[in-house]
Amino acid sequence: MLRCERNAAVQNNPDTTLVTPDAPIHNVTHGGRAKCLQRLTRLDLPVPTTVALSFDAVQRIAKGHLPDIDAILEQFPQDALLCARPSSQDPDWGGPSAILNIGMNDARHEALRDTLGTDAAAAVFTRFVQSYAIHVDRLDPDMFDTITGEGSAALADVLDAYQHEAETPFPITRAEQLAGVLKSMARAWDGTSARLLRQAKGAPVDAGLGLVIQQMAFGVGQGECGSGVLQLVSSKTGMPQITGRYLRQSQGRDALRSGADSVFISRDDRGPSLEDCVPDCFAQLVAHATLMRERLRAEMQVEFTIENGRLHILDGVRVSRSSRAAVRIAVQLARDGIIPRQEALMRVEPNALNELLHRQVDRHAKRDLLGSGIAASPGAATGRLVFSANEAQASAARNEDCILVRRETSPEDIRGMHAAKAVITERGGITSHAAVIGRGIGLPCVVGVGDMRFQTQLGQLQTKDGRIIKAGDIVTVDGTNGSILLGAPETLEAALDDAFQDLMDWADAERDIDIRANADTPADAQTARNFAAQGIGLCRTEHMFFEDGRLTVMREMIFAETSDDRRAVLDRLLPMQRADFIQLFNIMQGKPVCIRLFDPPLHEFLPTDRDGQRDLADALNLPLSDVTRRIESMMEYNPMLGLRGVRLGVTVPEIYEMQARAIFEATIEASRDGDPVVPEIMIPLVSAKREVELVRTNVDAVAAAVATERGAEFTYRLGVMVETPRAALRAGDIAQHCSFLSFGTNDLTQMTYGLSRDDAGRFMSDYVRKEVFVEDPFHTLDIDGVGELLKLGSERGRATRPEITLSICGEHGGNPESIKFCREAGFDYVSCSPFRVPVARLAAAQLAIAGRIT
Repeated sequence: MLRCERNAAVQNNPDTTLVTPDAPIHNVTHGGRAKCLQRLTRLDLPVPTTVALSFDAVQRIAKGHLPDIDAILEQFPQDALLCARPSSQDPDWGGPSAILNIGMNDARHEALRDTLGTDAAAAVFTRFVQSYAIHVDRLDPDMFDTITGEGSAALADVLDAYQHEAETPFPITRAEQLAGVLKSMARAWDGTSARLLRQAKGAPVDAGLGLVIQQMAFGVGQGECGSGVLQLVSSKTGMPQITGRYLRQSQGRDALRSGADSVFISRDDRGPSLEDCVPDCFAQLVAHATLMRERLRAEMQVEFTIENGRLHILDGVRVSRSSRAAVRIAVQLARDGIIPRQEALMRVEPNALNELLHRQVDRHAKRDLLGSGIAASPGAATGRLVFSANEAQASAARNEDCILVRRETSPEDIRGMHAAKAVITERGGITSHAAVIGRGIGLPCVVGVGDMRFQTQLGQLQTKDGRIIKAGDIVTVDGTNGSILLGAPETLEAALDDAFQDLMDWADAERDIDIRANADTPADAQTARNFAAQGIGLCRTEHMFFEDGRLTVMREMIFAETSDDRRAVLDRLLPMQRADFIQLFNIMQGKPVCIRLFDPPLHEFLPTDRDGQRDLADALNLPLSDVTRRIESMMEYNPMLGLRGVRLGVTVPEIYEMQARAIFEATIEASRDGDPVVPEIMIPLVSAKREVELVRTNVDAVAAAVATERGAEFTYRLGVMVETPRAALRAGDIAQHCSFLSFGTNDLTQMTYGLSRDDAGRFMSDYVRKEVFVEDPFHTLDIDGVGELLKLGSERGRATRPEITLSICGEHGGNPESIKFCREAGFDYVSCSPFRVPVARLAAAQLAIAGRIT
């Protein structure tokens, strides 16, 4: 009678529940492992008897309130050994170590000697004592180091060592052992280290832990016995491939131990396999894994035990996967009709696509870390260190891969950056020059490297531990996690395969906001086109002036004394700019191209070193003193807030007039053989309506002149890049003269916070760690502050001009959080670096799907 009551108590108790097909078990109350075991039971798979303990039950155990241990044990045969395993809500959150063979004592040892043999029975008992001592009683594992030998003698020594260290005999009853295990596992979950570790993996502070108590299926014995794991796909690629390991005479996950003498799962020329040893069990395993894939709607790794030729399924967990495999698995499940396409899209983390778009350091490769900084542009590259742009170009000419090292990059370094395979800078943040250009051209970049000493004049770096890395030494830059590594660790190539393309096509069918790219050169535009960007949202024209053959002409224009002289020099740049724009228009094939007029201060085009100034004096046929004096006179205390952007367009209008003419002439040329081109001309750094009026008057005049000269008609759109707080606040006035407002969130964040985007990286990690800022505002859009300006600007702009186009074109444009904000604020598109376009496309699709669900 008492036994029946206890059975009913467990079967009807939501806190200590026998795992049956209809038991009240849920992922949010009992954890993922318990729920998975119930699903496997529903599939009628050979799962050993299991009891699940809920989160609430484990919390009570941690406080000293045990469940009815006898009632739990009544669910199992009296002589059955048990194991206890954690069951957290998310498997990635981890949990305490599993404890096997609960119930081992002298009596069970004697019984097992008859079935397993003396040595095997002793090994099982010895393993349990050691595991109990270390994980339950928290005894020093070193106490077992002096024990040698095997079998019964080793067991006796282990029991003696336990009694000596614990000052009490080893517990002999199954109830006492189980109670000790449950208390230990419950308390371990609440430990400080465990809590911090799982929070680092994204677990909430109050994350719960469930436990499962399962009857042991022995993987040791006199017949064919062992344990292992099996899965149907490769964790690295996601392609169909039966993989796993099997270890004879073993328990749990022993087969995965480093150095374990395990065998292959499927038939393999390199050695024996499970398929060879037990073909029937192998066939059953594959059938079970296939059924789990179909019914659990996921690729699963099956944990199994074979006991005297009989198969037992102990657990199933989602296959560990690289980002490449995650995409392949999700897409293939949708192709096979197991999950809908929308769910496949939701299963891929957008930022994980970076691993597909760029070469990556293999996560299993050995790393010799030299230093670290801000992961500014993802990907991995290996090369020899060089310390100047000229050296990078020379290396490229010799077909030698190189890594460019600079204290910080400037526009003068762009050619060197294009020649290098990666960039390292001592200074800078997520929106510094090196970071922005790196992301734009897909160049791995680590900036703000504060734990290495940059000795650029000596051509060397000094690490924190005193090592000297010299020019010519081979290093690897891991721009995905901000690491600088010595040598050339193994890397994985980018993988834009058919699964990636299908995923992107499905994303485009779901999203409801356009995605454009920031592209400054024809190469950038082609990359954007390859990634299916819906146009160019920002073309920074100043980068075109640093090309070979143009920089000297640009400098000559800067030194010109009169407006006519400037126009004469700019006439030589006009054909070059026109050719650039023709290429951009042709590549984009009728898609919108938004061209930002000249933005940086002119002094950025002038040399700062004595040798460069001497070369410039020779090129311009001027005295060196005149050149030096002119350069010094143009220097500004705060150039980011000085004579740049629209201020140049107002005070030196010849530059914008030349660019406008180049745009319009290119428009006519590119429209002859293709779709009509409607260029978008964007005025940077606007603060006042009058600035727009002045520039617009000049641009309209140029448009009329070109139309008359060429006898051709064309249209264009003129807009403003909103980068100053005043432009956002006065957007209603400014919008009267605009077709679009594009918020440049890099400068807008800089001006709103009063932070230098190039220097803030030095202290930003401290600010985030001390919770001054939730996140680096240059990396994640500040919704409360900068976002408020975006809302005000968009609302006031649309109040004046309802049809005005709204967008953001700063680096935030590729962040899922920013895209969410823009969708909710009614923006028409976001623009980001070309290599972030796929990330933005997927993020936008997920937001649209989530919006429809809610």
